[in-house]
Amino acid sequence: MPERPEHPEQGVTAAQLLLAEYQTIKDEQKTRIGFRDNLLYVTLTVVAAVIAAAAQAEQSSMLLALPPVTVVLGWTYLVNDEKISAIGSFIRDDLGPRLSRLAQAESAFAWETAHRTDTRRRSRKAIQCAIDLLAFCVVPFAGLTVYWAAGQTTAGLLVLSVAEALTVIGLGVQVVVYARPFR
Repeated sequence: MPERPEHPEQGVTAAQLLLAEYQTIKDEQKTRIGFRDNLLYVTLTVVAAVIAAAAQAEQSSMLLALPPVTVVLGWTYLVNDEKISAIGSFIRDDLGPRLSRLAQAESAFAWETAHRTDTRRRSRKAIQCAIDLLAFCVVPFAGLTVYWAAGQTTAGLLVLSVAEALTVIGLGVQVVVYARPFR
């Protein structure tokens, strides 16, 4: 084990730096998890508000607000989810092994690996992928379908709605790619 300085002015050990880095990135991960999880609630709230407004006004064209909102929220959700996973990977593959070597320990931060070995992890990932697709893709597609079926389309809004549909499809592809539920 490395020697600890007797006086603080002599410096900080490598292990202290790694532990400080660990705490900092775990704090970031925790913040991102809270933000990501709240995005689903925000999405549900916005969807309910748009649907209620469209129904009250009897204007199906108002449903065209769903795709841009859900795509922006869905993409933000995915970006945060990816960063959460990247932090976990960094801890497992880089930070943990470096700290283990310094401490001459078998491993560090075992939870970062242990929780990934749960036998139901794959099914949870698949279910989460389905929920993400439902919230960020199926719901706006349903709104587009109602708009198209309502017969209140205009040429400009029809073109816009097709562009929105393509954007939602693009997001759906990214949801599946990022989820990687079947690895």
